[in-house]
Amino acid sequence: MMKCISVIVSVFNEEKALEQFYGTTKKILDDLVDSRPKSGDGALCYQLLFVNDGSADSSRQILETFRQQDPAHISVISFSRNFGHEAAMTAGLDYAAGDYLVFMDADLQHPPALIPEILARFEEGYDVINMIRTRNETAGAAKNLTSDLFYRLINRISEVKMEPAASDFFAIDRAAADVLRNSYREKVRFLRGFVQNIGFAKTTISYEAAARVAGSSHYSLRKLWKLAMDTIVCFSNVPLKLGIYAGLLSGLLGVLLIIYTLFTRSGAPSGYATIVIVLCFMFAVLFLLLGILGGYIAIMFRELQDRPIYIIENISDGFMTPDKDGPEL
Repeated sequence: MMKCISVIVSVFNEEKALEQFYGTTKKILDDLVDSRPKSGDGALCYQLLFVNDGSADSSRQILETFRQQDPAHISVISFSRNFGHEAAMTAGLDYAAGDYLVFMDADLQHPPALIPEILARFEEGYDVINMIRTRNETAGAAKNLTSDLFYRLINRISEVKMEPAASDFFAIDRAAADVLRNSYREKVRFLRGFVQNIGFAKTTISYEAAARVAGSSHYSLRKLWKLAMDTIVCFSNVPLKLGIYAGLLSGLLGVLLIIYTLFTRSGAPSGYATIVIVLCFMFAVLFLLLGILGGYIAIMFRELQDRPIYIIENISDGFMTPDKDGPEL
């Protein structure tokens, strides 16, 4: 029976990169299809599903041109505004029609040349394929270091163990996709983390991140910090338990202060510095805990609002079957 592979591409202001990405990826997919039987077992079809995440440049027009050139393979979803990379990948997950789904960015840092190897792993029986970035020189030492520290921290405090250096370049089959579509509908999202959490037969493929063909990363340090904090809150309740540890530590310091006071009560020590230090420490612990609680409450508030993860302005269906209307959100 013929199988289909959907390549899901998040696009935000990538007008300078799209032509090269499309030409490179389409050739790889065409060659892959041509190398297979035309029908029956082993036959392959493909879908290139672009999700335009509210681009302010000419990305949408370029994507529509691609679709007009190859309507049998190209699908384009356009958001009403920018909802973010996680929302774009979620829309691709929801509307992809393939048996195998490959998620990647349009800047060619995720090598399309690995698609044949990804397909081979699927055919070996794997359901989830994590793409492990071995090197990303363009990110700089600071981002590489903070990324490594983030994965070490989340693996220490969370029950979900994530592959170090896992990226938004990954692949899942239809069974895993159905679980994510139906059971992981949080508003605060970390899709690569959800992929680590669903189980199924997993494997990894290593790759080196190439240089961006154009432009610069849309993830600023502020956005990366927010993503890291949201991820920690969503995947771990350890920060909520810091109050217990802070209370124990404060109690221990209180005992030490009592001992210190008893041994220094002779004479006339003012105790001013000691009082100030203790008060500063206690208030620092208090506000830290309030901040942690505020983070969890903010996540709960967003979930209770139950606003849509994304809003679609237009779908150019291309490959998608007429009866596929997408999920109920």
